Amino acid sequence: MKSESDAARSVDEFAELSIQQLARLVGTTSRTLRHYDDIGLLKPTRVGANGYRYYDSSALVRLQRVLLLRDLGLALPEIGAVLDRERDEVAALRHHLGWLRSEQERLARQEASVSSTIHALENGDRIMAEKAFDGFDHTQYKQEVEQKWGAAAYAKSDSWWRSKTDEEKRAFQQQHLDIAADYASARADGVDPADARVQQIVRRHVDWLNLSAPATGATVTAQALLGYGDMYVSDDRFAANYGGTEGAEYVRDAFRVYADTM
Repeated sequence: MKSESDAARSVDEFAELSIQQLARLVGTTSRTLRHYDDIGLLKPTRVGANGYRYYDSSALVRLQRVLLLRDLGLALPEIGAVLDRERDEVAALRHHLGWLRSEQERLARQEASVSSTIHALENGDRIMAEKAFDGFDHTQYKQEVEQKWGAAAYAKSDSWWRSKTDEEKRAFQQQHLDIAADYASARADGVDPADARVQQIVRRHVDWLNLSAPATGATVTAQALLGYGDMYVSDDRFAANYGGTEGAEYVRDAFRVYADTM
């Protein structure tokens, strides 16, 4: 995306933007904008006699909201539902601005946390949950979870987590850190995901996932495990737990082997 100053100049220069100009402004394609039009997500302000689509400032505001919600991981139908539900654009954008500012603060804490983890790995120290999870507040995903799975799903998960003592929370987090570290060690040693050593790690991983069954409402099935593996690879936030995309792919491949035995 261009800077705010560039965007301001572009909007000032044109009472309306053509679809090509708007696509260049936000770093997308005309094809994407036409698709947004086709599904009713972003209608042009008007269509010229030549068939070209034109967009005014109100369309720019709506597109900004679309892009913000897309960055949260919402699918296009979900974005449309949110926009239809939250008609007050200023209030919605103020809410999102507040979220962005809190996210900026949280990311700074995460940066320090990750630096601490790297230092521990380089020096052969044990990774401690107290430091590794500073800045990783589960409530940061409240809006995303509620929009994807509903308020009841978030409330159930939140209630389960808050019911734990600080010691139980640290133990839960530490267990996952140890599992992730063991995956990394096996991958570094060139161990095949189907090897018994890795499959034992998966067994521990499944047991760990099942600890949250009171929140999810069910124990992990083979299908659910495959879904977790795909999610770890597709979402950078989860992949980071396993050293990035390649590490997540290693875990996913191990899950696929284990799922056949469930």
